[in-house]
Amino acid sequence: MNFINKLERKIGRYAIKNLMRYIIILYIIGYILMRFAPDVYNLLVFDPSLIMQGQVWRIVTFLVSCPVNTNIFFVIITLYFYYVLGSNLEQTWGAFRFNFYFFFGVILNIVVFLVAYLITGIPWSISTYFLNMSLFFAFAATYPNAEVLMFFIIPIKMKWLALIDAGYFVYIIISTFASYRMFPYPLNVIPGAFTTLEIVTALANFFIFFLLTRKAKRIDPREIYRKHKYKKSYNEGARTFSANVGHKCAICGRTSVDHPELTFRFCSKCNGNYEYCNDHLFSHQHVK
Repeated sequence: MNFINKLERKIGRYAIKNLMRYIIILYIIGYILMRFAPDVYNLLVFDPSLIMQGQVWRIVTFLVSCPVNTNIFFVIITLYFYYVLGSNLEQTWGAFRFNFYFFFGVILNIVVFLVAYLITGIPWSISTYFLNMSLFFAFAATYPNAEVLMFFIIPIKMKWLALIDAGYFVYIIISTFASYRMFPYPLNVIPGAFTTLEIVTALANFFIFFLLTRKAKRIDPREIYRKHKYKKSYNEGARTFSANVGHKCAICGRTSVDHPELTFRFCSKCNGNYEYCNDHLFSHQHVK
């Protein structure tokens, strides 16, 4: 049993159900305050220097910081998108695991930027924008073939959108390091330095969660290669079927023609195109 399972058994009953709904409500409150009561809003945002002076409530209240501050239409679309991602992940993972993913990401951001302030003296303020973007990667890893309508017109799979976003993140990180090497300015004036730190923190949360839940196997290059090899073997085997024999078990020799009630499958762990009936698929010795 892995770490997450053990933790869920102990404190899973305290998980907040429909968490993303409450997070979206906080964002809406934050957006309203930012627009109509900026002085109150400024008392709630994350500021490491003021936290160190005793305003510790900012560690919690910064969650109202709406990660989108453009026009109201774009805010509505973005928050709805966040809600769809979060609610679907909670339905798939369960309330506890989704709670763990989100709150661990929040805590990781707090720790990273407090430490960054102690090291650099730069009071960077943070929101959950890139944490929400990491939800996008988590959704793409869980539902890689799910389709969304880009610009409400073009259907595109989540895995391709995730790759595009990953490329954008890599571009920001590389540009930041290139700028620093060319012009060794202080960190607070290097273009993208703050964004890079947020991106790295969000991606760290994504990979830590998937490693702890053992879902990282889905994005393991060895697992991808194994699936590709199996698919290739399956397709090659399908092309070599005899029209008279159809499917044939490599153990008992029964065919789908003589025994149409049987189910036949290729074994992904055998080297070669070996097919087995449902009686021998899980009991045979693998061919190496």
